Amino acid sequence: MDRGVPGSTSHRGRLTVDVQRHGASLVVTPDGELDHHTADLLREPLEHALEEGCKLLVVDCSKLEFCDSTGLNVLLGARLKAEAAGGGIHLAGMRPVVARVFEITGADGVFVLHESLADALKETAQS
Repeated sequence: MDRGVPGSTSHRGRLTVDVQRHGASLVVTPDGELDHHTADLLREPLEHALEEGCKLLVVDCSKLEFCDSTGLNVLLGARLKAEAAGGGIHLAGMRPVVARVFEITGADGVFVLHESLADALKETAQS
């Protein structure tokens, strides 16, 4: 039975990802639930951007409603690849429910976090 909780059957595949260039940064905006069923929808554009030589990525988390360990691993893997290429990943606008996952796991200590997309873009423009 679907109880309307994250990861329930009716929510499978309920993630869209928008990608836009902003100066030297590529902004990736996942919208919906990032979990085991939807992780590849975010992994693919992140990996493609890194393969194309984009070293500075901003993930706008303001529309992200849920993130489980699979989604967190997608972001951590992309972070490692970006840093190996001399770049990085900035996370912006995290909702409290998503921020809590990062706090519990300690992942908030390995990412550059920003209150808003505007803050992230301002900082990355200075890089």
